[in-house]
Amino acid sequence: MIIAVTKILQGPFRALCVLALLATAMPVAAQQLGVPQTDVLTISSERLFADSAFGQRVFREIEAESALLAEENERIVAQLSKEEKDLTERRAALSAEEFRPLAEAFDKKVQSHREGQRAKLDALARRGEESRDQFFEMAQPVLIELLRDFGASIVIERANVVLSTDASDITDAAIARIDTAIGDGSTLENSNDD
Repeated sequence: MIIAVTKILQGPFRALCVLALLATAMPVAAQQLGVPQTDVLTISSERLFADSAFGQRVFREIEAESALLAEENERIVAQLSKEEKDLTERRAALSAEEFRPLAEAFDKKVQSHREGQRAKLDALARRGEESRDQFFEMAQPVLIELLRDFGASIVIERANVVLSTDASDITDAAIARIDTAIGDGSTLENSNDD
């Protein structure tokens, strides 16, 4: 009898047993991670970026640069207001021919400052978008690892899901793993600058 069972466990039946064992290993791994076995997981990409150490660092840096830009803008506005007041006071003593070039030069100066400040704001917005893109590029291997660990086949943006349980949301787990893998990203960004 034992010889008969041993012969059955060889060949194709043995391969089938190995496949069955492997198929049950993924759900067990997912259950050990505290996430129910599911083929579909959800994630909030907004929260993933905003609550990660990387996203918080980028937010602080952009907020600080925005504050500096606002201070600079206030100084420029104060300077231009003073110049406008001086020009208005001088207008009474000048002929129209003398005043026109001064007014045109002032208008050009105002327009130049306005365009310069707008360009700085645009650059700051681009930096935020580029940092976000860089974050998701660096986070992708971690998200793939989570997908495999949970035995899922797809991760969907939580905002696009009509109905799901909170158990399918891996955002907190992803933030923890990404923070461990890349931290706030400053050392990675600095090494790319070299």
